[in-house]
Amino acid sequence: MKIRYALPALAAAAALVLTGCTNNAAEEGTGGDNTDTSASIKPDEAAVALLPEDVKKAGTILIGTDAEYPPNEYKNDKGEPVGWGVDLAEAVSAKLGLTPEWEILGFDSIIPRIQEGVVNLGSSSFTDTVERQKSVDFVNFLNAGSLWVAPADSDINPDDACGLTIAVQATTVQHTEEMPRRDQECKDAGKPGIEVLPFDGQPEVTNAVVNGMADAFSADLPVSGDAVAKLGDQLKSVGEVFDAAPYGFATEKDSDMTKAVQAALQSLMDDGTYLEILKAAGIESGALDKATVNAGEN
Repeated sequence: MKIRYALPALAAAAALVLTGCTNNAAEEGTGGDNTDTSASIKPDEAAVALLPEDVKKAGTILIGTDAEYPPNEYKNDKGEPVGWGVDLAEAVSAKLGLTPEWEILGFDSIIPRIQEGVVNLGSSSFTDTVERQKSVDFVNFLNAGSLWVAPADSDINPDDACGLTIAVQATTVQHTEEMPRRDQECKDAGKPGIEVLPFDGQPEVTNAVVNGMADAFSADLPVSGDAVAKLGDQLKSVGEVFDAAPYGFATEKDSDMTKAVQAALQSLMDDGTYLEILKAAGIESGALDKATVNAGEN
């Protein structure tokens, strides 16, 4: 696996080595490797034909991820991106007859890199939103939603969270849309607002709740479910899943890459590989029948 590191990612890694971590509970299980599904996948010639000529000629696809959102995308003990989202992106690459190269970036840097024409594909648990569709296309591959997680002994209700401190991953929909909405609803009702505690990576978000820095966190369903599965003696899910929306691979707006990725994903759906990857991750309930583009409506 070929990996590139953006300078901010290298700086963050260096800082982690220097400062250490007070609690590594949220990092459990991050030493695994990818499921080698892509090795047996043959290119889909119809999908390959849709590729931009320069990408087809290069024979590689540069994929951007922040690798800080387990179990979807995260780093193993070798610093390589792994997770079911990585498996699916590599399966799409195989259908396109391309060798994937990964660039680890800050989450909010991926879409700009796609717009610049540097990164070919964004695979970082992007929620497909109308606002983001102004910048890139999304090839949709999962129905997801948000779910809160709190300490196992708490009685927190997400619908009555005024005055609480809630952790989120920075620039996710929970940070940019959900929390501002909930905070304003509290203030409109004459109640204390919500203190939002954003972090660059999901492990830090989870640790903030484990360590008592935050009362709860809000994240995408697969991520929240994974945290509870690993730390069930310390954490529990609270409330119901809400704000259901599709995940999507980000691609250059109105591009041949969008068409090629859509065709490759549909081919994976048709031959059963797509569902195999989702079942292995325990998230088949969010499976789609068709590879749609820009299906997000919020």
